[in-house]
Amino acid sequence: MSICTLVTQDAPDFTAEAVMPDNTFAEIKLSAYHGKYVILFFYPLDFTFVCPSEILAFNKRLPDFKGKNCEVIGVSVDSKYTHLAWKNTPLENGGIGKIQYPLVQDLNKSIARSYGILFNDSVALRGLFLIDPNGKVRHAVINDLPLGRSVNEALRMVGALQFVETHGDEVCPANWQEGDEAMTASSEGVAAYLAKHG
Repeated sequence: MSICTLVTQDAPDFTAEAVMPDNTFAEIKLSAYHGKYVILFFYPLDFTFVCPSEILAFNKRLPDFKGKNCEVIGVSVDSKYTHLAWKNTPLENGGIGKIQYPLVQDLNKSIARSYGILFNDSVALRGLFLIDPNGKVRHAVINDLPLGRSVNEALRMVGALQFVETHGDEVCPANWQEGDEAMTASSEGVAAYLAKHG
C-alpha cells in the first residue's frame, strides 16, 4: 500500500518486539493503542546521523504529545538489541540515551512494507503517521533519507486534528496554530476568513 492511500484508512496493525522506556523488551501491538492518538514514525537505521536528532527531538517534546493523549512510537529495521545498545550509548558518543517511548524492531521489514515506505527493500524512509483513537491514519508525511522532520509540525497536526474533531464544521487553514481562528467549511466561511487573513 502506498503512503497516499493510507490516509483515511485503518492503520496497518502489527505486533512486534520493542525496547521500552525502562530498557526492557516487550511485545507491543499497535491496535492496543486504540483510544489514544499515535505518532508512528519510521527512521532508517540506528547509529546513523539524522536519526538521533529526530529521536531526541521527539523525546524532548514527549510531555507535550502525552498532554494531548498522544503516544509516540519509533520504528526501524534494526533489532531490539541494537536499539538497546544505542540507548546505552552516551549522547557524546553518538547514542540516544534514555528515550522514554518504545523503539520497535522491524527486522523482516514487514511493518515498513505495510506502510509503503520501504526503500530499496533495505531501510525505511522517514515516514510519519498520525493515527486517531479509532485506529485510522489521518495525516502522513514522508521524507527522503537525509531530510529530518519537524517535531513541532507533528505536534501541530495532532492539535489540528483534535480541533476539527471537536469543532463541528470548522476546519484548520494553512499555518493554523492552537489559539488561531479557524475557518467554517462553507463558501461564506472561506470568504469571511480570507477577507480577514488573505
